[in-house]
Amino acid sequence: MHRKYRTTLAMLTLPALLFAACGSDDETSDTESTGATDSTGDTGDGDLTIGFLYVGPKDDFGYNQAAYEGSLAVQAAFPDAEILQAENVPETAEAEAVMQDMVEQGADLIFPTSYGHLEFATKVAAANPDVMFVHQGGLEAEPKLDNLGTYFGTVYEPVYTAGIAAGKASETGKLGYIYAFPIPQTLANINAFTLGAQSVNPDAETIAISTGSWCDPGQQAQAVTSLLNQDVDVISQHQDCTKTIIETTEEAGAMSVGYHFDASELAPDGWITGSEWNWGPLYIDIVQTVVDGGFAESVYNGDYRVGLQTGDNPFVQSPYGTMVDQETQDLIDETRQAFVDGGSPFAGPVENQDGDEVWAEGEQPTYAEVETMDFFVKGVVGNIG
Repeated sequence: MHRKYRTTLAMLTLPALLFAACGSDDETSDTESTGATDSTGDTGDGDLTIGFLYVGPKDDFGYNQAAYEGSLAVQAAFPDAEILQAENVPETAEAEAVMQDMVEQGADLIFPTSYGHLEFATKVAAANPDVMFVHQGGLEAEPKLDNLGTYFGTVYEPVYTAGIAAGKASETGKLGYIYAFPIPQTLANINAFTLGAQSVNPDAETIAISTGSWCDPGQQAQAVTSLLNQDVDVISQHQDCTKTIIETTEEAGAMSVGYHFDASELAPDGWITGSEWNWGPLYIDIVQTVVDGGFAESVYNGDYRVGLQTGDNPFVQSPYGTMVDQETQDLIDETRQAFVDGGSPFAGPVENQDGDEVWAEGEQPTYAEVETMDFFVKGVVGNIG
């Protein structure tokens, strides 16, 4: 899964933070970052330096591991480039310091990958107009900068189809969803998962629990126990690190729906399916855009969102478990094609928890409207918070 790469280690003054610069051979060295870009982002592969920040560890079976593997795809596509890696970077001013350090190491392009990194990426981008920044998942605030953009996939599309598989597999009709924070992306996922399950089991309900953290194994394990005690037999999640939830669910004999990364190996008996990132092609295109000097005029200099309606959503369906029969797989394929043809998981009628109609029959939200979602749909049990 991991290609061999040269690693340069440099300890920062920030505690417990490690940088690794990856090249194209197998030997460990003390090579420093080289290369810079002009104001257009024009650079060559040989003097290209790219930084990646992750809010958690790169082997979390989740969000950070998926992003890390995307960085390895970049390294393979640009073998002469230098890759700076920073794990466990919190969504605090520490992220700003890490990015500024990358700039000082010669970074031409920086990928801050966590939702809460955007504020600090904006500050560093404003102070360093010759360095390009692309943030994963956020929406750029005004005034917009020519060296900063955001990107993401329409995560709720494969989450909806995973909900179909979950609704079919559940015997109790009670699903559990463990999430970190009530940002629009998590709310859209919980809602899509619920609506997908209800499309095959109208009485299905989803009990949603917030951990208040992207990765807190203790809170995650407690949330699993709480859900199982409420007769839930399928558990999904919107967390960065997914391992604890899946393993705890598997040990209890319940079923799992994964998120961010293919973690099926953790649940040989209870894995249903999931949705996961395939970041490599998108990352590579962003880097090539910077190499070609066209970032400011590109789709990436803004809030770039891509989904099945465009045919290249980087968020894709995970492998199926043994309990997903061919009839269910065919239904999921048909649903996915409906999204490709312009449909939406939120095609009306859709009601919120209170029974108020949000989208009427024949209506559906745009990708941009889903990005501002602030409610639970009918059938979700729990308060937003």
